[in-house]
This record gives sequence, structure tokens and C-alpha cells, in this order.
Amino acid sequence: MKHKLYNNPILAGFYPDPSICKAGKDYYMVNSTFCYFPGIPIFHSTDLVHWEQIGNVLDRESQIPLEGTRLANDGIYAPTIRYNDGTFYVITTNIRGGNGNFIVTASDPAGPWSEPVCLGSEGIDPSLFFDDDGRCYYCGTKERREGARYFGDNEIYIQELDLNTMQLTGESWPAWHGALRNVEWPEGPHIYKKDGWYYLIISEAGTAHMHCVTVARSKSLSEPFTGYPGNPILTHRQLGLNYPIVNVGHPDIVETDNGEWWMVLLASRPYGGGYHRNLGRETFLVPMTWENGWPLINPGKAIVEDTVPAPNLPETEYAHVSGFDDFDYDTLPFHYMYVRNPKPDMYSLTERKGFMRIKLSPEKINTTTSPSLICRRQTDMSYELETMLDFNPQNNEEAGLVLLQSDSNYYTFTLLNDNGSYYLKVMKCFHDNGTDIEKEAARYEIKASDLHEGIFLKAVQHIQDISFYYSSDKKNYTCISQNQDGRILCTDAAGGFVGTCLGIFATSNGQPSDNYADFDFLSYKGL
Repeated sequence: MKHKLYNNPILAGFYPDPSICKAGKDYYMVNSTFCYFPGIPIFHSTDLVHWEQIGNVLDRESQIPLEGTRLANDGIYAPTIRYNDGTFYVITTNIRGGNGNFIVTASDPAGPWSEPVCLGSEGIDPSLFFDDDGRCYYCGTKERREGARYFGDNEIYIQELDLNTMQLTGESWPAWHGALRNVEWPEGPHIYKKDGWYYLIISEAGTAHMHCVTVARSKSLSEPFTGYPGNPILTHRQLGLNYPIVNVGHPDIVETDNGEWWMVLLASRPYGGGYHRNLGRETFLVPMTWENGWPLINPGKAIVEDTVPAPNLPETEYAHVSGFDDFDYDTLPFHYMYVRNPKPDMYSLTERKGFMRIKLSPEKINTTTSPSLICRRQTDMSYELETMLDFNPQNNEEAGLVLLQSDSNYYTFTLLNDNGSYYLKVMKCFHDNGTDIEKEAARYEIKASDLHEGIFLKAVQHIQDISFYYSSDKKNYTCISQNQDGRILCTDAAGGFVGTCLGIFATSNGQPSDNYADFDFLSYKGL
């Protein structure tokens, strides 16, 4: 039977560091979220191609303290999900957020998940391996214990985890230092067992263009692992900067009931001239098999493709996340996010039914606190984002749309009160040569009478050109600013590890306020 085809990525937009597990005939996958809250989306699938978000693993501040962290670089790194004997485990790292390496558990992957158990272990990218004898092992990444010779000179190490106390026990030992000579950033380790061998699959060379996947094996977890002579088993660095899929790495693998093996991994899609990756690191799926005792990725091709024959599994279609949200409910859907830990009393879906009411916060976007802001991921290279805003701003108050890449790189399109006059304002904020620059890209005065029924704000991005429009009737639109540069919203301009997110926000710009902005809907449409 000829397999149907599927399209990569299987999760478009900012869904990096995928980890996957199987429980019965069901598959579950998680991703990194860094400084966004709630943390670690969890997805369910039965066919490995179509995925439905069923919750968020870290949905309480007690699980994921984020205050004071930097949006693009800190927070939740590289979770691993595993299933064993009726319990789901997620292990991850909160960088500069207060938890370090920790584990949460659940009997139902949709939640609730437990409070975190902190491990006190060093490094990042922790993983768990459950052996046949019932013992559990922690596997992580840290600097070489004998001393790093350079930044990123790491070791992959193993230590036993006592499942009764949920604490590490005994001494840790180095398992591998990576395959490449003078390797930088051996990380993202996962252990698997097959045919009497323990396999260690990791990434090397950092999560950018040189990213690659390597593998080693051993007959015992307590013995050093030996690298495969054919390493790396997967990379796209030899394909050039203009290849449509780049930065492949950070994989996890799973076997289906049919004996097929599949790898999920992250990769990026640059677009718009140069190496611009506004969508961040996305989740891709690639077939694999085994040959002479070693994994073989996408046999005969050894690359990640955008169209691939689907797994031999019954196809399951889920309802797509709606691009149009009229806020006609009491709780936000799972795909919405806040920046760091939100203040719950700043948001309401019930004070004015059918509207998202956002109360003005003194915090601006370029702080390390939590601004009054909700957002969703950009999932298309070109898109249209629109909202209807009902807002009576006092002096120096503003609210509207935000296109957010980092604390320093973003656009805002807002309604502003400036000493009694009303303006629509486009702000372009970006980091350049060590300096954060805030630049007013456009200002357009409007009449107070135009605000009585609310106004419509729209941002349209065509590849790397962004234009901003407003309307008072949703029929006739006026362009406020045209062809602003979308390249400032890419990882390469902003630094860090996240993708662009799109949303709505409100601020009083440092002054106390009891005002609020009402948003009637938020519409996202890929073009």
C-alpha cells in the first residue's frame, strides 16, 4: 500500500527541542518554552503527523518561577517526556528561573502535573532512561569534570535516579564527550536500548547552522560509550545557508507498533533573503531505520525533507486551532501564552463577555517583569494579524498589537493618548551594536469620535515586509506604515532561542493606572 505524504514541519512556529514518548497506541510530545507561560505544551497524536495540544505541563507559578529572566535566553530549556509503569515523567531545566533541573509527574498527560522535584544536578538538557530491571537513570550535559578547555567543552554524564525518593543517588560518571574533534556543545542526550546495546543520541556544535546529530553505544551504562565511525548521522550544514531547512538537531526517537522508527527533531526555515528565521526552531519528523547496529536517518537521502511518506499508522485528523478568536469563553485556549508569570487579576474574559479585557500595567515590554500581554506563535512566513480595540486611554497610556521576538526586538502598533490628543503609533524596537534602540516608525492622529465604537488594528507581513493598517468600520483601511523590516524579528538579529509571537497588550508606561483595554477579537491568518 502506498503511504500518504505528510508535510514538514509537523509543528510550525516556535516549537523547539521536541521530545516524544509512546504509551499504548498514543504518542505524546513536549517542547521548550523559555520565558513564556504556561510552560511546556504537551501534544497528543496517534499517527505522528497530526498533533493536538491537550494541555501545558507547567501551568502554575509554583512550578515555573520566571520573574527576572530574559525572554529569549532564560527559562525552560529542553524538556524530556517519558512514560513508565503508568506514570508520565517530564524532566527539564529552568535557567535562572529558580528551579534548576527538576522533574514533574502525572498519571494523565493532560494534567494536572505535580509540583517540581528539584534534583540539584548540574548542567542542562536532562533526560531519563528506564532500564529493563526497573532502575532509572538521569542523563545530562555539563562542563567536563576535569575542566573545560573552552566554552561549550561539555560531557554527557549519567547518574542513577531513585524513583522512591525522586533524588539522584550514588556518583555520576561521564559517558561520552561527543564525536567530533574539539566538539562544542555536545548536548540534548537521550538513551535507548535495542538488541542488547545502549545507544546515546545527542546533538553537537550548537543549535545554529553547524548543528548535527551523533550517536554512540555501549554494552553497559557504566562503561564509556563508543561513537559511530559514520558520525554525524544527520546534519544540513553541508547544504549551505540558502537551503530551505537548516539547523537540524536535538532529536528524540520512537518505535511504532509496526516496527517503524521515527525521529522528531528541531530545524529552522530561513526566508526573505539571508539567514532570517523569524519562525524560530520548529518540530520536524524524519524516518529512520537501523543498519549494522547503528541508526540510519532517511535511508538513501540522509536529510530532513519537507514532504515525506507518512508513518504506517491510522490517520487521525484533529480540529485545527482557529485563527479567529472572539474570546467567547471563560478560559484562554492552551496555545495562548504570557511573558513570564502573569498577574491573573490583569486579565478577564468575564467582566465584559465576548472581550478580552487587559488591565494596564506599568511594565513595558522591554523589562524582566511581566507586561500585560497575551500572544500566540507566528506559524506562517506571511500572515495577517488583526484585532478590534475598545479603549479610552488616559495620558501616556497605550494598547494594541505586538509582534514580539525578544525583550529588545519587537514592533508595537498602538492607540496612544499624548497630552489629550489621540494617535496610532508604530514603534520599532531592536538591538544594534550592543544598544537597545526604540524608534517611532509612524504616528497618525485620529479624532476622538473615531474611538466611540472601537477601532480595528491590522498588521500584515509579506515575507519580511510588514505594513500596519487601521479602520473604524472594518471596511475601509488606512495604511499607517508600510514595508517595515521584519528581519529584526528573527533569531539572528535578536539572539536567543525563541520564535516570533504575535498578540495584544496594554501599558500605562510606568505610571499607576486602573484603566483597561477591551479586545473584541484576535484574528491570525496565514497568507
